[in-house]
Amino acid sequence: MSCVLILGANGQIARIVKDRLLSETDHDLTLYLRRSKRLTQIDPQRETVIDGDVNDTQKLTKAMSGQDIVYANLGGVLEIQAQSIVDAMYAAGVKRLIFVSGLGIYDEVPGKFGEWNKQMVGPELVDSRKAADILEESDLNFTILRCAWMTDDDVIDYEITEKGEPFKGTIISRKSVADLIMKLIQKPESHVRGSIGVNQPNTDGDKPRMY
Repeated sequence: MSCVLILGANGQIARIVKDRLLSETDHDLTLYLRRSKRLTQIDPQRETVIDGDVNDTQKLTKAMSGQDIVYANLGGVLEIQAQSIVDAMYAAGVKRLIFVSGLGIYDEVPGKFGEWNKQMVGPELVDSRKAADILEESDLNFTILRCAWMTDDDVIDYEITEKGEPFKGTIISRKSVADLIMKLIQKPESHVRGSIGVNQPNTDGDKPRMY
C-alpha cells in the first residue's frame, strides 16, 4: 500500500485515476484542490480531502507529509506551481512526482502540426517549458507527461516518445493518460527523471481531428 497525493483532484483525468486507484489498488489517497465541495462520493476510509491552492507552499508541505507519490494535474501558471511543488516536496522529504504537461515544450513536434500547435498554444509553451526546467533542475524522481491534444474517447491506446525524439500523433484520450499514470503509480521506479511524450498511435496529421 502507498499513499498518493493528487493535486488538482477534480480534473477529468484525476477523477479517472482516483476511481481506478480506489477500485484496483489498496492505496490511500489525499485529494488536494480548490473548492473541495465539488468532490462527491468520498470514501472516508481511504480518501482525505484538503481544500487548498498549490501555490500555498506551507499548506502544500503539510499535505505532502507521509506521502509516497505526488501526482499533479494542474491548470494555470505551471512555472509557479512547479516551484511550489518542488519546495514542498523538499520540505516534506517526498521524492516521487508525476507531472502532467503538454506537447511542444522542447520544440519536439515536427511539421505542420508543430506549427499549428505553436499558434494555438502560444505563451503556454514558454510557461510549461519553465515548469519542466524547474523539475529537471531538481533532484526529485519526477516523470513529466507531455500529452497530445486530449479527447474524451472511450479508448485506451497510446504510445510514448522519449525526450529528444520527435513527437508522434496529434491526440490522446484522457483514459489513456490515466492508464499511463496508473502504471507509473504501480511501478514508481519506471521512467524516473523522464519527460515522455504520450499520443494515440496512427493519429498523425496537420492538426487534431476535432479541429
